Amino acid sequence: MVRMVRENPTWGEERVAAELWLKLGILVSPRTVRAYWPRNADPKDGKRTSSQHWRSFVRNHAQAMVAADFLVAITAGFRWLYVLVVMEIGRRRILHCNVTAHPTAAWTLQQFREAVPGDHSYRFLIHDRDSIFSTEVDEELQAFGLQVLRTPVQAPKANAYCERLMGTMRRECLDYVIPVSERHLRTILREWVAHYNHGRPHSSLGPGIPDLSRKPFARPKLKRHELPAASRIRTKDVLGGLHHEYWLEEIAA
Repeated sequence: MVRMVRENPTWGEERVAAELWLKLGILVSPRTVRAYWPRNADPKDGKRTSSQHWRSFVRNHAQAMVAADFLVAITAGFRWLYVLVVMEIGRRRILHCNVTAHPTAAWTLQQFREAVPGDHSYRFLIHDRDSIFSTEVDEELQAFGLQVLRTPVQAPKANAYCERLMGTMRRECLDYVIPVSERHLRTILREWVAHYNHGRPHSSLGPGIPDLSRKPFARPKLKRHELPAASRIRTKDVLGGLHHEYWLEEIAA
């Protein structure tokens, strides 16, 4: 009962009582529900909100959302390079990743043109208030059919999925490889992004793989700790052995 109240802030005591009776078969009166109501909530009308919480909004529209952010990488010659990443929130898929030493508005806009196809079904784009995302860029993005959502000042959690992706990119790639040049960094990230999209399991997806075309291997119906007799494990090195990808291959008779 308390869980229902916390997970549904707009519900009142009558709605909770009806949900318990119709869905779970628990018959209680609204007055009984009120006795267990959290102290910081209104038992009659629920916690009325003018709009849904940001976390709920992102979760409800994840399939129609993309997010973008920049991170900084330093080369062996102490040159600063900027990495732009555009991701699809619903599938955690990286749509585009590119590197530049001078992230101008024109360059940034061109990256979005390459990331978002003309027949896209996205509705929202989330990014922070970095000056690189200028007003001109946002206006052009709206012409693409995207509603730009700027995160509040000093609120990285508002773009949590992209921020987490940046952390993953550093922990699994950039913290172990020192790029020599802009071209070298672009090559490194291209290989890592392919691994991220096509070979890296994501726990938030079930676990699953962002690329929908990559079908999971059908698990054998035998003992769960045994591999099928007519198959063998294959492996592929990623970034010179920093990571590996594994899959089962059927052995020809």
